[in-house]
Amino acid sequence: MLDKLSGATRVHIIVGDPIAQVKSPFGMTQAFELNGKDAICIPAHVPTKDLKQWFEGMSLARNVDGIIVTIPHKFDCHALCTTHSPRADFLGAVNTIRRNADGTWHGDMFDGLGYVKAIESKGFTLHKQKALLVGAGGAGSAIAHAMVLAGVSELAIHDEDKERRESLIHRLSSLNLGLVKEGSANPSGYDIAINATPVGMREQDPSPIDIDAITPNMFIGCVITAPAITPLIAAARSKGCNTATGADMFVQVRELMVQFLVDQ
Repeated sequence: MLDKLSGATRVHIIVGDPIAQVKSPFGMTQAFELNGKDAICIPAHVPTKDLKQWFEGMSLARNVDGIIVTIPHKFDCHALCTTHSPRADFLGAVNTIRRNADGTWHGDMFDGLGYVKAIESKGFTLHKQKALLVGAGGAGSAIAHAMVLAGVSELAIHDEDKERRESLIHRLSSLNLGLVKEGSANPSGYDIAINATPVGMREQDPSPIDIDAITPNMFIGCVITAPAITPLIAAARSKGCNTATGADMFVQVRELMVQFLVDQ
């Protein structure tokens, strides 16, 4: 895969804090190769306090064509872009950035669209379903937006950050596409429940969604990629639920990101 690596190779960076858990460097590099591009993806571990300085310095490297953004930088990187897609502007967050012709940056957000595609690939239709989403961060906001656009009849959002939760509910409600309200960690009465938080990455983490309230007819999702099968997903499968994992999401999001980065 790297047999053609040289000074002419174009560089893409995935930035986050932490970064060791991401699978994107291999997957994206492989995808670039399959698309006939001499390009690689490398990780960058950058704390929030250093993000702006890192971004400004990295931008000076003219062989850097794109940036993939992971936790916790999706909101902050929106502000560092000069232009955005309407989707990214609505959310105030980005997960993929590419160069404009003048050297500035253009951002878009594919987490939500990718997760909806992952859910649909499992045979579940969101239209007219009642959904619970735990987490109103960068990925959670995008998933909430995509589910509303996909036609859920009701979306309940649970997040410990009251300001962030209420802001998202208010913005989504302004679309007048379905009922959007505050929720809890209890999935009772919902057709689908998704964890869009990092809770579940560590063995000692509590369950982000009340496992005891999960029933076999529910669809359960989680955005975490490491571990590949979180305790939430394992518990849901043991109850007979259809599920979507972070890896399922990544497959769909990667296709969208690659298209965005190579079709310039």
